Amino acid sequence: MKLWADGKATSAGSAIRAAIKEQVADINRKVLSRGVRAVNAIRNAELEVLKGQRSGRVYRKPFTKRARYTASAPGEPPARRTGNLRMHWNGQVKSENTSNGGVAIAAELESQERYAPFLENGTPKMKPRPFVERIKEKAAPEIKKIYSEPYR
Repeated sequence: MKLWADGKATSAGSAIRAAIKEQVADINRKVLSRGVRAVNAIRNAELEVLKGQRSGRVYRKPFTKRARYTASAPGEPPARRTGNLRMHWNGQVKSENTSNGGVAIAAELESQERYAPFLENGTPKMKPRPFVERIKEKAAPEIKKIYSEPYR
């Protein structure tokens, strides 16, 4: 059996090229969809890491007389006082076409709170309250599972 491409629209070669192009487009759509699922997995991990009680000092909530909250101790993820850090995140999937016709995907989740880096890295007056690596560790198994699924 011989297969050849002669450039004509009705040839076997152009039919094969069209089928391959459609398969590549279908896989690229599936990869992009998995990127969205990966962002959701990171978001779910973020919600898990930033919830719960902490073991630091007990403070009075600002502008209240009786309400109190327990802050995080150094090394713990930040405690929730207002909930802004936990709720203000933007997720996005960035895709870039590669030279071989494929697509490279980056799933990102970014905090919109200006004080998030200060909590993560600390300041001269405050020790770090790291949470980024814990989010990554918590999300990694789910993300690996998402990207390991077969492309059907």
